[in-house]
Amino acid sequence: MSHMSEALRVHREAFLIDSHNDTIVAHMRAGNLGLAVRSDKVQLDLPKMREAFVDAAFFAVDVTLANKNHLTYALDAFGFFEKEITVNKAEITIAKNISDILQVNRDGKIAAILAVENSDVLEGSLRSLAADGVDESRSRGGLTNFGVQLIEEMDRLGMLIDAAHISEQGFWDVLEVSKKPIIVSHGNCKALCNHRRNLTDEQIKGLAEKDGVIGITYVPSFVDVEKPSLKRLLDHIDHVINLVGVDHVGLGSDFDGGGTLLKDATELPKITEGLLERGYSGKEVEKILGENHLRVLKTIHQ
Repeated sequence: MSHMSEALRVHREAFLIDSHNDTIVAHMRAGNLGLAVRSDKVQLDLPKMREAFVDAAFFAVDVTLANKNHLTYALDAFGFFEKEITVNKAEITIAKNISDILQVNRDGKIAAILAVENSDVLEGSLRSLAADGVDESRSRGGLTNFGVQLIEEMDRLGMLIDAAHISEQGFWDVLEVSKKPIIVSHGNCKALCNHRRNLTDEQIKGLAEKDGVIGITYVPSFVDVEKPSLKRLLDHIDHVINLVGVDHVGLGSDFDGGGTLLKDATELPKITEGLLERGYSGKEVEKILGENHLRVLKTIHQ
């Protein structure tokens, strides 16, 4: 069997999870494209996901830019997406927990996991923001009292906590307060690329100690300041594995939100091929492609 054939076999048989995309709003802004329509205007749609053997994806709505109507903005976007799910129910289904995800997969469909970026969706005042974002790192702001209560309630409800956009102090506060594993859905390694959204080695170690996962993202500026490339993207995966082992790294594309290092989802097999070329076993690649994120989801839903 050729190396490419082996890569395609591993890629096809793996449970592939993308822990972050901005596809819902991208489809709306592109003229309310239907999910079933293959279009060069977006990086992710049903035909591309099928071609790339994507089994589950986190479809996020970022409410950051909404002006005083964060909740309405989110509801409008999720309403659009729910309609698209209904139209394409034979292909894709919203999954609310790990049981749903596994059942959807057994049914031969793609699992869509809903996510929200920015707790402003709760319409809190400035005094009740959950935490400072990465833009506010200078203040060393962490979780507010409201933020602590929010994390505790999310733990109780079995909601997955994503610390991708939080300040560094907020990150450590979340790890301290939450009793469950968390993820950083789309971020890379600061040791390789000094971007404010990337994690330090100590943060990656802290995430791993809580049995969490970092989703390596395809945003060029997160990969390398001068020459972002697939090779350099794989270096970030290597770095996490060398630091904390293969159980704490996954993929978080940020398709349709800046993850342009890959043209679109159809190029995902290139990552599998690259990992195998670097000497990772098929089992290790399967962990990176999705098994690690599945483990976290199983844990928080117990």
